[in-house]
Amino acid sequence: MRVPSPSQLNHLLQCCSDSKALKQGRQVHQQIIVHGFGLDPFITTKLIQMYSDCNDFSSTHNLFDKLPQPNVFAWTAILAFYLRNGMYQDCLRTYHQLRWQGTKPDSYIFPKVIRACTQSLSLEEGIEIHTDIIKFDGELNLQVCNSLIDMYSKFGDVQNARRVFDEMLQKDLLSWNSMISGYVCNGFIDLSIKLLDSMRLNGFEPDLVTWNTIMDAYCRIGLCEEASKIFEHVKEPNIISWTSLISGYSRTGKHEISMRIFRDMMSRGGVIPDPDALSSALSSCKLLGNLRSGRELHGYGIKIQEGLEFYNSAGAVLLTMYSGSGKAQFARNVFEFMDKSDVVTWNAMILGLTHLGMGDSALKCFGEMQLIGVKNSQITLSTILPVCDLNLGKQIHADIVKNGFNSAVPVWNALINMYSKCGCIEDAYTVFTNMGTKDVVSWNTMIGGYGIHGHGRAALELLQEMKKQSSILPNSVTFTSALTACSHAGLVDEGLQLFDSWNQEFNFVPTMDHFGCLVDLLARAGRLVDAMDFIKKMPFNPDKSIWGAILAACRAHQNIEIGKIAAENLFSLEPENPGNYVTLSNIYSRAGRFDDSVRVRKLMEARGLVKVSGCSWIGTEN
Repeated sequence: MRVPSPSQLNHLLQCCSDSKALKQGRQVHQQIIVHGFGLDPFITTKLIQMYSDCNDFSSTHNLFDKLPQPNVFAWTAILAFYLRNGMYQDCLRTYHQLRWQGTKPDSYIFPKVIRACTQSLSLEEGIEIHTDIIKFDGELNLQVCNSLIDMYSKFGDVQNARRVFDEMLQKDLLSWNSMISGYVCNGFIDLSIKLLDSMRLNGFEPDLVTWNTIMDAYCRIGLCEEASKIFEHVKEPNIISWTSLISGYSRTGKHEISMRIFRDMMSRGGVIPDPDALSSALSSCKLLGNLRSGRELHGYGIKIQEGLEFYNSAGAVLLTMYSGSGKAQFARNVFEFMDKSDVVTWNAMILGLTHLGMGDSALKCFGEMQLIGVKNSQITLSTILPVCDLNLGKQIHADIVKNGFNSAVPVWNALINMYSKCGCIEDAYTVFTNMGTKDVVSWNTMIGGYGIHGHGRAALELLQEMKKQSSILPNSVTFTSALTACSHAGLVDEGLQLFDSWNQEFNFVPTMDHFGCLVDLLARAGRLVDAMDFIKKMPFNPDKSIWGAILAACRAHQNIEIGKIAAENLFSLEPENPGNYVTLSNIYSRAGRFDDSVRVRKLMEARGLVKVSGCSWIGTEN
């Protein structure tokens, strides 16, 4: 029998490594032992590499531990195994063992450990290894530098990433793409576009990865049309190209265009939607109220993806789509397939139930989440607080303080709202004043809280204080909240002055809601003629909320003629609402015009309308 040479055995082991042929590799290992090559360090190192490439953890380590002095190739095989299997801390620990034993790391080792630092979020270790890279001339290697650019970019340190990039003696397309991507991911869109120009001046033509990155950059700043122009020149767009556009238009509120692009992708064929594309399309369906298309996408997602994988990626948007459409059972069905250990699942279900007006069910769901030990997120707390009573709200407030949500502005905003709704306006103000950071929602919520409690002057004083905060500008909601506060407190002149001054101070164009607030302000004060004159001067036709405010004020102030005008407009705008007929009938009855009252009642009955009896709820303890 002919004895194989070491070079032949090495060649066979390399073939087994390349093809991941573990069974055949073990047979070669047997031949190595039979023919007495088992103690050859070079062949042992090749065996370690083969077992590592074939993911045989036990055999890899058994052989590695038998080496009296592992060489750099053996260490590389171990590091590659750890990295490939997501064992990043083991990879870094092994690197430190390598250094402690005096082995000099090379350009094959550095990219692996830098990637382990990136994946394990270990920037400090990454900086230490960068020091080793400089010490052992690793910065002369292209792959090492590319891995450093990627690491610094993903940690948000684009300054160091750019320093590495600028000091490279040699660059390839990956270097340029990594740096452009680093700028985009960290919000430096202008710099990414400038770097694209430099890239072309240096003789590198953008590839599909480059164009996808730039499209993503434009979409991130809302310039989806610019991204579309690039897309038109891409010969073979991949799923990332399509998803960038679909999600970009969806994020900017252009949901019809987002859906049109998704349909175009499907009709062209050749590209299968990924979870991000499906989720963006479903989000557009949800916000368009297009339940039919949403259900079609639901069915398609189940068809092309394994069930649990699909629900893990798109479950939350599906659940909120169904709940937003009033489909409680569909929402519950989606919830059953979602990962119950993930807080996103519970947040979506709690939000869905609040949208459905099922506050008690939302609280029950929140309780179940606590029982199984899922940790609350900011979204959990800001979603559940609006449906809490005062007792539970105070408990959650204590939990917020205990668990260090001090910088979570949306959570504190929700607390202000909860205390306001529960009648504790002083507690709401205490939360507001103690906030380290406030956003425009904080101010709006507090102004609105004063408004619903009739503290109009306090609301206006807070508005003046807000206007002094140069970093926060009032918005449309601020205007609505302040006008509503004036209305509830009877501050007519102050409300009129606010309305007139807003356009001059902030170049603000009032919407229908703002006109409605002013009409309500005048009508509540009994100035119905002034309210009607104001309606005539409006730049658009009044809606049902404006005529509703007029009709309600006519009932309070017993103005028959204007009440009749308001009611007739409401009969046209919302013919199925029996409340308007009943209100006009009651106005006639109080004035002694019983024939007119009966006529309105008969008109309501002729249209098949029935007034639903009112009811009140009082909560005590549980």
